[in-house]
Amino acid sequence: MKKLQTFYANLFLTGRLFAALSCCVVFFVLLFFFPWLGILPELAFWVIATLIIVDIFLLYRTNSGVFAKRHAPERLSNNDENDLGIYVENRYSFAINVGIIDEIPFQFQKRDVWFNTNLTPRQTKLINYVLRPVKRGEYDFGDIRVYVKSPLGLVTRRYNFAQAEILPVYPSFLQMRKYELMAISNRLNEVGIKKIRRLGHSLEFDQVKNYVPGDDYRAINWKATARQGNLMTNSYTEEKSQHVYCVIDKSRVMKMPFEGLSLLDYAINASLVLLNVALLKEDKAGLITISEKKGAVIPADRRPTQLNKILEVLHKEKTRYLETNLELLYNTIRGVIKQRSLVIFFTNYESVSALNRQLPYLKRIAKFHLLLVVFFENTELKKLSEEHATDVEGIYTKTIAEKFAYDKKLIAKELTKHGIQSILSTPQNLNVNTINRYLEIKAKQKI
Repeated sequence: MKKLQTFYANLFLTGRLFAALSCCVVFFVLLFFFPWLGILPELAFWVIATLIIVDIFLLYRTNSGVFAKRHAPERLSNNDENDLGIYVENRYSFAINVGIIDEIPFQFQKRDVWFNTNLTPRQTKLINYVLRPVKRGEYDFGDIRVYVKSPLGLVTRRYNFAQAEILPVYPSFLQMRKYELMAISNRLNEVGIKKIRRLGHSLEFDQVKNYVPGDDYRAINWKATARQGNLMTNSYTEEKSQHVYCVIDKSRVMKMPFEGLSLLDYAINASLVLLNVALLKEDKAGLITISEKKGAVIPADRRPTQLNKILEVLHKEKTRYLETNLELLYNTIRGVIKQRSLVIFFTNYESVSALNRQLPYLKRIAKFHLLLVVFFENTELKKLSEEHATDVEGIYTKTIAEKFAYDKKLIAKELTKHGIQSILSTPQNLNVNTINRYLEIKAKQKI
């Protein structure tokens, strides 16, 4: 009984079968008007019935006519296109048409994940597709369902492959690897990272090398020049083992979404990329998260496991719904960071009054550390301010949008007035802008 239920549950009639039966019905109708058709309608019916039986026999004569399996990474990267694949194998002795449904997590809100392909006898194929998650967390993948049609195409058999699995979505480690490879090969300028001209040099000696035009003539090593007979110059490297901390605001101001991703996720992705570049520059990377109460605290270090430790912490962070306690942040920084460091504070301000509430504590932090405040440009308001107004309501909307955009610039000027560096960035350009500023600070030896 159970086998019979399974048989009916996985058997589907195709459009080709309904078309054939419709033609058969038409034959029977015409028989009333044209008796000379004789037994042709009945003969057509039995031919169709016979083909249905043959088709069912072809599809059901084996229990494993096809095989399918999902190929997925161990974890997905947030806000990146992650490559997945479905391996499918035809074990029939004839060509088949295959339709595949992969039950992807509900977070993607996709109802049309359908792949159609043809397979020759014993052929295998890998069908690739991409998914772009926009929220960290755990994503439940369901089963793979394969719908098979023989060359007759009158019925379809469904195969169900149980492959339920849970994949975690981590902060954007694909972007991190991309910037890491470019930093190692000195090709960061390909993604918009500027080359900063170093003014002077640090005190960390690197090597003695041949002089080339453009080198600082003040660094010429006259003793080495006399020994070699060629102009030799001292080469210096950037100072190492400097402490770089990313402080991430988890309060309600970071809940705002842009292109499906919250500001908190943009800040987390940028922090991960920046701290990875800092480790490649042989600096020490640390992390602090804050809201109305203290979050995660990872002291600065440059051990090989430091980045994985930061990644695991950032994976679990979520926005909260109260305002940030800047006094608590100040006390945390004073208690954790024991030497002058670069502190990059990712937050968001929508008005000057919001900044003024926190400015006293920012000024205190800036007395002991080099503070860089990173906040976001509202791209939607910018679009509204650039649109042409056609009526009174449009003029009012445009004026308000321009006012808020102007407030953002006032916030940056106010921070600069108190000796606090700032970055006003669109969410999309956050990675590039923060890395540029970090390299600029390193080159000018401000830490």
